[in-house]
Amino acid sequence: MAPKFPDSVEKLRAAGNESFRNGQYAEASALYGRALRVLQAQGSSDPEDESVLFSNRAACHLKDGNCRDCIKDCTSALALVPFSIKPLLRRASAYEALEKYPMAYVDYKTVLQIDNSVTSAVEGINRMTRALMDSLGPEWRLKLPSIPLVPVSAQKRWNSLPSENHKEMAKSKSKATTATKNRVPSAGDVEKAKVLKEEGNELVKKGNHKKAIEKYSESLLCSNLESATYSNRALCYLVLKQYTEAVKDCTEALKLDGRNVKAFYRRAQAHKALKDYKSSFADISNLLQIEPRNGPAQKLRQEVKQNLH
Repeated sequence: MAPKFPDSVEKLRAAGNESFRNGQYAEASALYGRALRVLQAQGSSDPEDESVLFSNRAACHLKDGNCRDCIKDCTSALALVPFSIKPLLRRASAYEALEKYPMAYVDYKTVLQIDNSVTSAVEGINRMTRALMDSLGPEWRLKLPSIPLVPVSAQKRWNSLPSENHKEMAKSKSKATTATKNRVPSAGDVEKAKVLKEEGNELVKKGNHKKAIEKYSESLLCSNLESATYSNRALCYLVLKQYTEAVKDCTEALKLDGRNVKAFYRRAQAHKALKDYKSSFADISNLLQIEPRNGPAQKLRQEVKQNLH
């Protein structure tokens, strides 16, 4: 005897959620599909409800390895409610599984425009960047499809949702870069990081600091063990007046090399710009212990000293 399905959209969706939690993905997919048909038959359905059902069914397809149907349902969900995070993430995962890395990159990047703390999107971007560099070469960014600009209204809509809607995507901001930091780079990764760092250096010489930041960031994705790459990127942040970012990069540089004079000097400059004169003076003092005759540092110390008194 065939099982009796619930007859309302709410009950069908709840039953689908229960089946999904129990690992019965085919059954959950059927229930979400039935809910969609009931909803569409009612006419003038709420696009939010319909979008969620497409997204939920997409999750079932993804679990069952049916990536093409997952992409199709996610696209339907996004047509109803553009810039929804869950269908974007699910479609990105499906594209990645099908090795359609440029499409996956675009979806992960779109998610990060909405909420840059979504751990799975940060990790996805890191994986896609490495895969695209390997498959398309150093000019891979030029070969990407266009990345849609997320309107402020979509960001506000996400931020206004109840906090439980955020938990699945952003359980912990501090975990976002753990996978990259803990990864031991191969010899090939280290070599690639050196090439990208040199490309960044050339861009700095040409005064193109924004592009240089991209190159240094790509270098650090390959290998985050070189102190100079962090202090070089810090220089770019200083020029662009992104002082907090400069402080962070100098701190990372000094963790790797406690005698990185440029990192001490640039962090002192950033602290001074942020009016944290005490921290600035401490950095200059540490620098001068390493290089007592460093002229620019001596000059900066005098400037900071005047603000301390």
